[in-house]
Amino acid sequence: MKNRWTNLLSASLMSLSLGANAATLLVGSYTDGASQGIYRYTFDPRSGHIGAKPQQVVEAVSPSWLVLSADQRLLFAVNETARGHASSFAIGAKGQLSPLSQVPSDGDEPTHASLSRDQRYLFVANYAVAPDPGGSLVVLPVDKDGKLQPAVQQLRHAPSKVNPERQAGAHVHSVVLSPDGSHLYASDLGADKVFIYRYDGASPEHPLSPALPASVSLPPGSGPRHLLFDAKGQHAYLTLEMSAEVVVFEVKDGALVERQRLPLTEHTQAAAKAAGGLHLSADGRFLYVSNRGTANQIVVFAVDKADGQLSLVQRRSVDGDHPREFALAPGGKFLLVANQKSDQVVVMQRDPRSGKLGDTVQKFDQPAPSDLKFLD
Repeated sequence: MKNRWTNLLSASLMSLSLGANAATLLVGSYTDGASQGIYRYTFDPRSGHIGAKPQQVVEAVSPSWLVLSADQRLLFAVNETARGHASSFAIGAKGQLSPLSQVPSDGDEPTHASLSRDQRYLFVANYAVAPDPGGSLVVLPVDKDGKLQPAVQQLRHAPSKVNPERQAGAHVHSVVLSPDGSHLYASDLGADKVFIYRYDGASPEHPLSPALPASVSLPPGSGPRHLLFDAKGQHAYLTLEMSAEVVVFEVKDGALVERQRLPLTEHTQAAAKAAGGLHLSADGRFLYVSNRGTANQIVVFAVDKADGQLSLVQRRSVDGDHPREFALAPGGKFLLVANQKSDQVVVMQRDPRSGKLGDTVQKFDQPAPSDLKFLD
């Protein structure tokens, strides 16, 4: 009897400790299989384990990309389907999600979005698999209650047509704001360019206008995908999906000036080249980049403090298939990978000093995960 009560007390103390230290993990997914939408879990930043059961499941159609407002009171998602949509949700005090609105994205297969710093607009990247009419960048107003409104602006780009199968039309893959919120950068895989726009929140009908220069060109057939700025906005990093490379830019008055370009894989086969997401560590010392295809790796780079340039640290298997996205956990001791095609979120150890990824501590079953976001 004594052992029974001791075990119960130990379990209760562990539960209380986890409750005090747990983080909330939101998982977006594709719902063409077993997944139902957005999942909310607890995550223990000490052990690296995700709670066995979701705290909440929000039914939504393929919420493949999630966006948190700065105050974490709102969540936005793109619904990546033909004739796509964007949705908004209220976030409660305990992390619970409540649907607020849904509007058309005025395009097909939206894959990415970002929120203006003043929280007045959601910018959506419509990838659009079909070349006609192709992808677009769309601006959706957000009202004071967090509800999305119909699009006020749609911008299209000319494709490069270098790759007749994948670049016959524009394919806007991501839309990212500069840290100061003054410029928006649209990476267009179909155009081999990153397009640069000035943002003016005081212009309700046309908040975006072309900057000077209006774009930066990448190598023909390289396929720009995701862009990321450092904390100070002095350097930016871009994945080239089709050539599996990462580019380092110096940022000058909104313009992107290429300073370095590095391969993500030693393999030459096209099947090993499918660059994806990228994230900086909280201290800015390390950059992590995913490469899908037959490579299925996270590539780790050290970041030079002076010029932002990269040096290779490690290539690490994701222990799964198709790392659609990944996230560094609060505290920086773990990295979580959303392996879309193997239906798992994989948690691996991370050494904050060396930047290296270590052992896998958990393989958590989750149908078709596509994005991971933590609530503070």
